[in-house]
Amino acid sequence: MPPLRTLLAVPVSLALLALTPTASSAPSDPPTDAILPLLVTRGDAPAAALLAREETGTRYADAGKGIARADHFRAGSITKTFIATVVLQLAAEHRLKLSDTVEQHLPGLVRGAGNDGRTMTLRALLTHTSGLNDFTVDTKGVVPLSPLQAVRIALTHPPAGPGRYYYSNTNYVLLGLVIKQVTGRTYATEAERRIVAPLGLTGTAFPGSRTSLPSPHGRAYAADGTDVTELDPRVAGAAGELVTTLADLDRFYAALLGGRLLPSRWLREMRDTQATHGLYGMGLFPVKLPCGTTVWGHNGRIAGSYVRTAATVDGRRVLTFRVNTTDIADPDLEPALLAAEFCPRTS
Repeated sequence: MPPLRTLLAVPVSLALLALTPTASSAPSDPPTDAILPLLVTRGDAPAAALLAREETGTRYADAGKGIARADHFRAGSITKTFIATVVLQLAAEHRLKLSDTVEQHLPGLVRGAGNDGRTMTLRALLTHTSGLNDFTVDTKGVVPLSPLQAVRIALTHPPAGPGRYYYSNTNYVLLGLVIKQVTGRTYATEAERRIVAPLGLTGTAFPGSRTSLPSPHGRAYAADGTDVTELDPRVAGAAGELVTTLADLDRFYAALLGGRLLPSRWLREMRDTQATHGLYGMGLFPVKLPCGTTVWGHNGRIAGSYVRTAATVDGRRVLTFRVNTTDIADPDLEPALLAAEFCPRTS
């Protein structure tokens, strides 16, 4: 899903002032934990949970019923950070260049309706500046597809302004195909051997076509209350297939931003937002909070799950929160939660 840039415009201070005292918002509680129940009462989620990772340890909180700390859940577009990391590792190994065209790796695939892989670079895919149409606009994110089918759907539409930022899941489906072409292994296999196994992310997997979640897990609900726990991950593929846990996402982003997965040059490339005028890097996007702190991370939305991870630029502080439904109904709550976690508290 695209980064919520409109979050920067909401009155975070008003959202914080609007909190009413409850048992979970006692003065001794961190303000983040006090906001969490509002994701249930104002955000209309059946349940919500967060896990904050700091140098002094971790902190867990939940609200509502149906979520546990160790639960597996679908992470949606947070998958893109994993895919971008693999691509940048391959670049660091000189197995591809970001200036390579899509045509060089996937000859003849991207043609049609004005789209041309001969003029489209891997950098453009990573930064969502290729102009490729988002196939999920057509499928509503509920139709399982092969990668080639997803690309072909996108290619029935003309490009949406090449060179300009336009968030499209098709970009990362193509990057998944590029990884396979370069390495001879699927993006899932490469991510597992390069990221998941080295970091010990025991709750993280790329399920392919498996519709069930690993145990333990709770239920997942669509906005209308329909149970969508069973879901074919091929509705998203390399753009949103990942299944994971709160602890694993905190560990992954801490390792990534802490320099454990990429050489410093390539981590800087990942955080470079010049091509998108500050909106998006490569599988990461920044959000500047009202106190001046900038946090980096990604969000993910897929049927029955909304997830957000944000971290300081050095990865020393990380917050992941999730709800077990597709959306947060109140758009003020996410920026308020991030500000409460990462902005200094005043007495």
